[in-house]
Amino acid sequence: MKTKIELLAPGGDIESIKAAIVAGADAIYFGLNTFNARNRAINIEFDDLAGIVQLAHRNNCQIFITINIIIIESEIRALVNLLNKIVNLQLDGVIVQDFGLFYLLSKYFKNLKIHASTQLTTHNEGQIKFLSKLTATRVNLSRELNIDEIKSLTQVCHENNISSEVFVHGSNCISFSGICYISSVLEGKSGNRGRCSQPCREQYLTTPEGKNFPLNLKDNSAFNDLEKLTDAGVDSLKVEGRMKGFHYVYTVVNSWRKLLDNFYTLNKSKSDDTDLYRVFNRDFTNSFLTGDIDKNMFIDNPRDNSALHFCEKSGCTTDEGIKKTKTELHELRTEIISNVRNKISELNVEKSPLKISFSGKAGLPLSVSITTANTSFVVCSKTALVPARAGADSSTNNKTSFEGLNYEDLHQQLESINETEHVIQKMDLDNLQSGLFLPLQELTAIKKRILSRLNGSKEKFASIETPLLKKLKKAKIEPTLSVLISSSQQLAECLKTTADLYFQLPSCFNADYSELIDLFLKNKALTPWFPSVLIGKDYTSALDILHQVNPKRIITNNTGIAYEAYKMGIPWIAGPYLNSVNSFSLLCLKENFNCSGSFISNEISKDQIKKIITPEDFNLYYSIYHPVLLLTSRQCLFHQIDGCNKSTIDEECNLQCNRFSSITNLKNRSLLVNKTKGYYHRIYNNINLLNTDIVTDLPDMFSSFFIDLTDVKTETNISMDNIDIIKIFENLLKGSPDSKIELEKIIHPSSNIQYKKGI
Repeated sequence: MKTKIELLAPGGDIESIKAAIVAGADAIYFGLNTFNARNRAINIEFDDLAGIVQLAHRNNCQIFITINIIIIESEIRALVNLLNKIVNLQLDGVIVQDFGLFYLLSKYFKNLKIHASTQLTTHNEGQIKFLSKLTATRVNLSRELNIDEIKSLTQVCHENNISSEVFVHGSNCISFSGICYISSVLEGKSGNRGRCSQPCREQYLTTPEGKNFPLNLKDNSAFNDLEKLTDAGVDSLKVEGRMKGFHYVYTVVNSWRKLLDNFYTLNKSKSDDTDLYRVFNRDFTNSFLTGDIDKNMFIDNPRDNSALHFCEKSGCTTDEGIKKTKTELHELRTEIISNVRNKISELNVEKSPLKISFSGKAGLPLSVSITTANTSFVVCSKTALVPARAGADSSTNNKTSFEGLNYEDLHQQLESINETEHVIQKMDLDNLQSGLFLPLQELTAIKKRILSRLNGSKEKFASIETPLLKKLKKAKIEPTLSVLISSSQQLAECLKTTADLYFQLPSCFNADYSELIDLFLKNKALTPWFPSVLIGKDYTSALDILHQVNPKRIITNNTGIAYEAYKMGIPWIAGPYLNSVNSFSLLCLKENFNCSGSFISNEISKDQIKKIITPEDFNLYYSIYHPVLLLTSRQCLFHQIDGCNKSTIDEECNLQCNRFSSITNLKNRSLLVNKTKGYYHRIYNNINLLNTDIVTDLPDMFSSFFIDLTDVKTETNISMDNIDIIKIFENLLKGSPDSKIELEKIIHPSSNIQYKKGI
């Protein structure tokens, strides 16, 4: 018998959740109106959550809540308050990106299962082991992976008691998730905060290849790859679409449900995909999954492709024919909406009404009778009721002590029941003698017993206070300068300085990388800088370099490398692309992996940074000058811009291609497309970041300030060689009043807008 795979559906609103249930979803993921990566969706009000959980569980459907954004320091209290509310709601999982939230969940809310978000761009086995140590029970694998890579990583997941989750339908991103900053930099709307404005879908000035939407990918669909996914051992098939309407959710989930059911019962792994084209799509591709990453993955139109698809299928090419097809499609969708609305009309997400009756006389226990639609039970106090004045509780100022038990006070004592799947509909005190008193602790005990019975006698988790971190007395710090370089020539130049030198390692390695190993062995003070993305054999090569060099310390933007360094006892620093923005993230890295320090993300502002509390024996780092990386892609970005002789990207492309181009949006802002040997395709902002203000704004906070001198050509002009630039930055750190002005003259234009605005 085949092992059944979970079908995981999106829920952008209550109607979509109901649609997913009636379509046959095994699980649904959705966000509340705060702390989730689809802030532009309608999302769910907390008051509706308990009823949704109840409805889903009645229909054998699990519920996963998304809290998959990075959390700034000022939000920690509100976050803990939210966790206190949801901890007893029988959720089946919480989808997480922020390491601070991992820390809080694994330490204080251990009953909530942690699912690692796609925002963590998990693509190698070390990352899975890293997440396992953080008690993750599920990992969403990067959607850029091919089926062989998915199969290999799924095996690692299972070896570490983790389930694997793969996106099988919906939007494709041009960038690896979590390290995409294009919306944040261009629009001030961070993708790591759920506010992505999708500049990749926007129109640009027509490229030499005649494309107006050069970054726009077709939608993902693995509808005809079920057998491969099954053979790979994947545990959950995830449909994207929290921004889509309920009729879309129903149609896609229903199609996949039929496919899965036929696979289990009839051994058929193929099915008619016509219905998938009847709802919004940008045409479909499975090229990431098959490993054929080619130019046919792009579509030069971000809008709905349904009408064009059916016109092409029928051979209709005239304007009149297209118009007729659009009309027919509109009528069909109207019918789908009506049919789905009828199907979900009977589903109710209201909480179960509950009646409470109180009875008792002086000298007898208080009896509390609870009646719901499905059960009834009685809870009694352990002590007897006494006249109020005679038995006044001097330890409390509660007026119940003196006036006797009354409706208002009893309702106040029990109102937390309304935070469960039930809501108090009626309270009856007719059989309770007036003027009686019961100690407050007895009423509290009664409430706990009621909640326990309503919760199936499961333990109710007590609320926690927001953990208070000890703010250490600031010691005087004289920050050092650290410099990132990427060539032997730069190394020869920069050895003349006293700055700490970091050397950038590639994402893709030649079969022979002994030259890199020799470079580190001959220059023991040189610190390896590991990139964000290391897949398959490139991850294995990076591990080999780490083992052979055994450096004194490393900087890594990849948690797989971080995990290995931790296991080897090598001090490691969390790079800027691990998105550290709060104190608990730093604690997580330090306490779980013996991390020695971390870069603070350049996405956050001065005011957001200064609230962060540095752990003891931990160093903070910050980049004050660098070319601004907007996104990193496994796809070839030149196909749509100025063309490429190859239609499909291959290993040679990653290792040998060295090209540069640009695109310009309709606001006349240029973005620079860069492909360097050994690296994936990257897009940079047209001007570099230069932030000299932070050096004096936040004294004694950072152990080192960082500058990136790697050879990335932007519109920022630098009228000085590397050695002289380093000297001026060193003077800035020493407090030279003229160095700031001098830097702004020799490095221009530049920007530090994120430092001012934050996220």
